[in-house]
Amino acid sequence: MKRTFDFTIALVGLLVGSVVLLPAMVAVWLQDRNSPLYIADRAAKGGGLFRIVKLRSMRIYADKTGVASTAADDPRVTSVGRFIRKTKLDEATQLWNVLKGEMSLVGPRPQVHPDTLRYTAAEQDLLSVQPGITDLASIVFADEGEILRGSADPDAQYDALIRPWKSRLALLYVYNSTGIALDLRLIRLTLLNAIDRQAALNEVSRLVRLLGGDERLQAIAARRVPLAEELPPGAPGAELHFSPRPA
Repeated sequence: MKRTFDFTIALVGLLVGSVVLLPAMVAVWLQDRNSPLYIADRAAKGGGLFRIVKLRSMRIYADKTGVASTAADDPRVTSVGRFIRKTKLDEATQLWNVLKGEMSLVGPRPQVHPDTLRYTAAEQDLLSVQPGITDLASIVFADEGEILRGSADPDAQYDALIRPWKSRLALLYVYNSTGIALDLRLIRLTLLNAIDRQAALNEVSRLVRLLGGDERLQAIAARRVPLAEELPPGAPGAELHFSPRPA
């Protein structure tokens, strides 16, 4: 059922979205006369690799700098790329990966393979499902670039402030995903986030409560409290902030 749903929405999305994606691809190409697409390896379900397709928002070879996280003021992002990232057009091309069965519409965001090698035992569960275009964490941290703005070490700041909470929210989805009802709700909230972010965050927080998240995780989901350094789920001494998966 989920695969049929994903395939149908991805096909319709690519057909309808082509009226926006094609001009965007031309704009990217005109800026530096290089491919408008960015194709790179990402961790697949089960820990293998697949080739993700994104609309390119950075300069050519920007991924060779050794920095994986992207701040809002990252000089590697092109002028056209800033618009693309702000509107999330770079994510729309991943509907092709959904169509191929490499991704789902909803699921944990796909990570670069080196990052998954640092996963805790708990975070390994993120690789038990297809990676997705959106999920709880994608909505809550849609402003990731702004959080990292001005950081001298975006990767270290990401690991300390963002990864621990993204992993918890992604695991909350993985442990509660039993059909497309939750997926439909998250797709609606993703669309709402583009129109009224605070309303979307409030609804995400309520959903986190319904799924078993504690008050701390609910507050993070609503972004009612400042982000603070936290250990990733599964690390020694780390709190999970929601009920673990039943044995």
